[in-house]
Amino acid sequence: MTSPPRRREPPPWLLPLSGALAEALPRIYGQPADPPLVELIEALTLALERGELTLNLRGPAPPGVHSSDWPDAHRAALAASPLARDPRGPLVVEDGRVGWRRWLQLRSAVLAALVARAARVAPAPATPAGDESLDPLQRQAIRTALERDLLVLAGGPGTGKTSTVAHLLEAAARDGDGAVIQLAAPTGKAAARLRAATGGRWPCGTLHQLLESRGDGTFRRHRQRPLSLDLLVVDEVSMVDLALMKALLDALPNQARLVLVGDPSQLPPVAPGAPLRDLLSAAHRPALAEAVVTLRTTWRNDGAIATMAAALRERIETAGDAPDPLDALRPLLRDLGADANLRWCQEAPGPLPAAVRQRLLDHLGRLRAAADACVPGGDQGWREVLAARDAFLLLTPRHRGPWGAHAVHRELLGEESAAALPRWPSGTPVICVRNLHDAGLSNGDLGVLVAREGERWLLFGQEEPLWIHPARVSGALEPALALTVHKAQGSESHEVMVLLPGPDPVDPRLLYTALTRARQRAWLFTPPDPGAATPPSPEMPRQRSGLPQRRRKAAKEVI
Repeated sequence: MTSPPRRREPPPWLLPLSGALAEALPRIYGQPADPPLVELIEALTLALERGELTLNLRGPAPPGVHSSDWPDAHRAALAASPLARDPRGPLVVEDGRVGWRRWLQLRSAVLAALVARAARVAPAPATPAGDESLDPLQRQAIRTALERDLLVLAGGPGTGKTSTVAHLLEAAARDGDGAVIQLAAPTGKAAARLRAATGGRWPCGTLHQLLESRGDGTFRRHRQRPLSLDLLVVDEVSMVDLALMKALLDALPNQARLVLVGDPSQLPPVAPGAPLRDLLSAAHRPALAEAVVTLRTTWRNDGAIATMAAALRERIETAGDAPDPLDALRPLLRDLGADANLRWCQEAPGPLPAAVRQRLLDHLGRLRAAADACVPGGDQGWREVLAARDAFLLLTPRHRGPWGAHAVHRELLGEESAAALPRWPSGTPVICVRNLHDAGLSNGDLGVLVAREGERWLLFGQEEPLWIHPARVSGALEPALALTVHKAQGSESHEVMVLLPGPDPVDPRLLYTALTRARQRAWLFTPPDPGAATPPSPEMPRQRSGLPQRRRKAAKEVI
């Protein structure tokens, strides 16, 4: 008899929050702490981290519920509780599901506004000449964007979303003489990629910049001071949460057209709500009619990476977040050929696997060599530094524990140096963890530390360099030798290594998001399959590390 799959561990901040809410809400509403009700509050809080606003009272017990009398006792507790009483109770029971009233009301408002936009149709000219290179669905997407106030353009990696957007923008510019066009994305990385992919012809920035964020969750752009534009294209919409989508819709003029582009199989937003996933669900999809176009033809030959991504996407679409995708995907992984662009390595979690350590040292060596040849503030060498930055990503689902991002940083930088920017060597990749609009940085932007002649500078940017003195970003940087998969959303790299330390089940969306960050090659490291003999790990191609001898010696002492 097989044991049930273990639930994945929530982030460390979430359990104290769920416990605090479970204690406070019954007390505020003058009710004793009924154990089934306490379990429901805790489970609903944990569900927010998964992008879910409700729990199914007719399905299996969700994470956070351990009672043997699920769900009868929990339904009875809700029926008797003022917490689920209209109109002011914080909980709502509808159609066999329980959820947070605030978030469900916000979701209803957002979806209603998007459906209303989708229904507004105006005659559009025929698809412009020159689009013969596009497939029928891409041409349909362009027609929809020209005649409706809403287009939702969905699809996996390599299905032509970006090329469709580029043709769409050209058609919109020809169709609307003098039309004001704006591009945006949730993160600086995604905005830079969108700007580069569309030739830099149109203004492009983060949504927080577009809405003129005050930094406290409010914005200077709203219904009383709307944006001045005719067409807005938002990329990477899978990362946009409900509150940000509501703020965007409030600030969008009624006559403006909106194009939402994204991959619904990726991880949900960090903040509550997943509007893209809701829009494409069976419950809401019919109301949008032809406003949704899902691209399915894969134009980019991504080999085994594409095959694995397709298998994960199918699992996500048919089984939701059901764990554990590795159980179903192991046959595909075992059949990977020696020349496949996806390699599967089985290692016991602990110190970094030797192949990962060596590849990371090679990457740091190339970054160090490029940084040493770069002139801060000048035109020499910055392109090489940014190219080296984007050549490799090491991803993990967690911050702490074996194979976590913090463990990688301690192992390569040392226990004390990992938290101290002045100790980081030149060439260290860094990530901005706050929105710093005055400095031109957004949460999630990746940069490189460049030290030369006793001075330290931070190099950010994509098409153009952005030089920042460390004093301007004090407390807002972390080393980025390894990134969590959430932090890597919106990024791409030539080569990606993914560490899955186990033993908790893998969220299929997390694995899908991680593998689809790779443009050319991916490595997947997992614990050994308990049901099969562990094959030897593949040899990594050896490369010159580029590390100076003193640095190589220091690295050996650390590892």
